[in-house]
Amino acid sequence: MIRVLLVDDHPFYREGIRAMLSDESLGVRIMAEASCGEDAVDLVAAQNPDVVVMDLAMPGIGGLEAIRRLRAADPDLPVLVLTMHDDESVFAALRAGARGYLLKDAGIDELVRAVTAVHRGEAIFGPAVARRLTAHFATAPGIPASDAFPELTDRERDVLALLADDLGTAAIARRLGLSEKTVYNYVATVLAKLRARDRAEAGQRARAAGLGEVR
Repeated sequence: MIRVLLVDDHPFYREGIRAMLSDESLGVRIMAEASCGEDAVDLVAAQNPDVVVMDLAMPGIGGLEAIRRLRAADPDLPVLVLTMHDDESVFAALRAGARGYLLKDAGIDELVRAVTAVHRGEAIFGPAVARRLTAHFATAPGIPASDAFPELTDRERDVLALLADDLGTAAIARRLGLSEKTVYNYVATVLAKLRARDRAEAGQRARAAGLGEVR
């Protein structure tokens, strides 16, 4: 049974999702609910759900910042965005660390498939979102470095770019104005998100994507 934390500020919508997933044969269960990003962060720390299903437009810190905080604390936590809009927020959500993006008009079967997929470590997108992503990359002459590695936060991408330049921990810390311990933590998170064996592999992949000053 996949234990899901549902995060949405509309109680009637949460009630509907909970009713949709009440059949235990689906293999997915709502184990907790939150109405804002701050509560989501607290509940994840307290109850350790398998998957977080997150709306974006909410009071307080909102869904994007909540995703960033959750993934910073646990880079392996699967977060599925479930929202009304298939606009540019999909790219922001991916950069924040979301593993999937689904619209709220999805049916029960599609929602269960998406939750199951992100729980297995896959990336999943609803049909409308997939069309937007396909159109974006089909019309772009290439993937800009700023769009590479969407699972990384802006600060993590800064660290990766300096790894691409073969800088060590102390040099990265000086360049970014951070402590060496903080840089160690960022590097560990980057390696985990990219599933890279070591700094050298991460740097090589970053250079291939156009990050860093050294080519």
